[in-house]
Amino acid sequence: MGLSSPVFGHNVSVKVLLIEDDDAIASSLLAALTGTGIDAQREKTAHEGQAKAISENFDVILLDLGLPDGDGLDVARKIRETAQTPIIIVSARGDEVDRIVGLEIGADDYVVKPFSQRELLARIRAVVRRNVPRDIEVLTLPSRLRIDEKSRRATLDGVELSLTAKEFDVLNFLAQEPGVVFRRTEILDGVWDTEWYGTTKTLDAHVAAIRKKLGHQGWIEAVRGVGFKFVEIPE
Repeated sequence: MGLSSPVFGHNVSVKVLLIEDDDAIASSLLAALTGTGIDAQREKTAHEGQAKAISENFDVILLDLGLPDGDGLDVARKIRETAQTPIIIVSARGDEVDRIVGLEIGADDYVVKPFSQRELLARIRAVVRRNVPRDIEVLTLPSRLRIDEKSRRATLDGVELSLTAKEFDVLNFLAQEPGVVFRRTEILDGVWDTEWYGTTKTLDAHVAAIRKKLGHQGWIEAVRGVGFKFVEIPE
């Protein structure tokens, strides 16, 4: 992986390849990515992008479809023949057919231009969290909370917590990076695995339920105007 990125946590580094011919869009995206500590590289053409994607290791590939020397969908197909690197298609082509074809040939996500940089970072985070190999499947925080992703069980001081599926996902998402503040939209995108357009009250309700089951409000702190962070509560 690439440089350590605070957006993805202190122990997670991310290396991104951007295949985009538009200089203005590429410049803006590269600045946003590198500004968060991501190791971002760019290629302008289908040929150069495909060659680099296959010859080097990246954590995510951001792929435009309207490239000067070929169609990005063909690039995605070629990459999928030899590599399983997550691909996020970033294109002005928003037709349903293009979306369906892009996902069917192996893209992990599809973002239509124009988009917010915050949204794209959330999408990158989502595919990274789904694809980065974990050395351990059990997350144990100092002395108290134990989260087993394989069995989808969480225990506090040895007592199993009666969590719903989404409550477990929200707790696991936050607890992976204690002390890191996540925006509400980042949590919704990461847990519900989709771009979120509705109210965030659903998330607030899940957080309230988790706090109650943990027995202390302080486990998940609200950061006004931003989102939530996980905090280990000592005995």
